[in-house]
Amino acid sequence: MRILVTGGTGQVGRAVVEQAQDAGHEVTAPPHRGPGGCDVADAPAVDALVAAVRPDLVVHAAALTDVDGCEHDPDRAHRVNVGGTAHLAAAATRVGAHVVLLSTDYVYDGDLRRPYVEADPVGPLSVYGATKLAAEGRLGPAATVVRTSWVSSPTGGVVPTVLRLAREQDGPLRFVDDQWGSPTVADDLAVPLLALGLDRRGGIWHVAGRGAATWCDVARRTLAAAALDPDRVEGVATASRPPRPARRPRATVLDTAALEAEGLGLDPWEEAVDRLVARITGAG
Repeated sequence: MRILVTGGTGQVGRAVVEQAQDAGHEVTAPPHRGPGGCDVADAPAVDALVAAVRPDLVVHAAALTDVDGCEHDPDRAHRVNVGGTAHLAAAATRVGAHVVLLSTDYVYDGDLRRPYVEADPVGPLSVYGATKLAAEGRLGPAATVVRTSWVSSPTGGVVPTVLRLAREQDGPLRFVDDQWGSPTVADDLAVPLLALGLDRRGGIWHVAGRGAATWCDVARRTLAAAALDPDRVEGVATASRPPRPARRPRATVLDTAALEAEGLGLDPWEEAVDRLVARITGAG
């Protein structure tokens, strides 16, 4: 099958490319810039790319994901996150390709006192969340929307950050302990994302590590998995940290029961973090 992946150098995009290639699919993943590149905000470039590749499946993982950066430059965030999705959706329709959009838990306001299910009301607090929600709205009902949470990989996210800080700093490591989410490892996320896309299962899906955690929990688990002292991590309140341009939701734990009913559920987040740490440290 011919698969076009945008954002192929990002955490999730890279994992999707690797797994799709390993499965024998013909994968095209152009860079954002440079020779052969494609800026998704450039409609003619997107049209030309899709017409040339004629993919069966488009995995749209490219986005402006700098949450505070989106707050500073909402016009750019809209051009990339909303406009880029609209361009890809239109081009994909012309060649009969199915689209999978990688979305985010930041479409929710975080005030619900239980895990979010796919049908729960949305209410983004930031420009980033609002543009990702608007991007979802640019797709037809047959497309697949994958909402995920707190992604880490060998190259990004909280897990490698914790390991780096533990290496570079002495003394305590302070992480927020009053924000809750569903930690997710990119390699694990790519498996059901591809399966949903290849099967053309439309609608909104929560794809995230099972369970709930704070940033403090993830940091402690990371150190423990690396055979380092988890007690170096101190929990702090969000209010004690310097204010940031974009508001973060308090709790966006994702209910993944629908995914699990399809046999595609991910492992508990603790197991996923352990595996990622072993991969990063070379212990696995």
